Amino acid sequence: MHLHHDPSAPPAEETDFGTFLKSDIRIGTVVEALEFPEARKPAYILHIDFGPAIGTRKSSAQITVNYTREDLVGRQVAAVVNFPPRQIGPIKSEVLTIGFADEAGEVVLFAPDRPVPNGSRLF
Repeated sequence: MHLHHDPSAPPAEETDFGTFLKSDIRIGTVVEALEFPEARKPAYILHIDFGPAIGTRKSSAQITVNYTREDLVGRQVAAVVNFPPRQIGPIKSEVLTIGFADEAGEVVLFAPDRPVPNGSRLF
């Protein structure tokens, strides 16, 4: 999967609503943000609480340029929760935390503009 960070890139190929719904994107609250020195690119290991149905899941996130670990704890973030886990060095990244590229191509996290219950699904 190639991700386009270039804002001038054309739209992705056309899809339909059913395909969109296959991606389960939920809100969770970061409960812990750890250094990840073994990562090839600078990253944190996030522990994110997605509420009682999903629980707390881990995510490796390359967000060290725009966020400190202290910035992240207590912050709500959006993540795809139904991709298979990916082994990244010594950890299994269980969800894909999502964001957008800033002018420098660095990640800015995607989150609701007011608090919502952990586990809320994007629709």
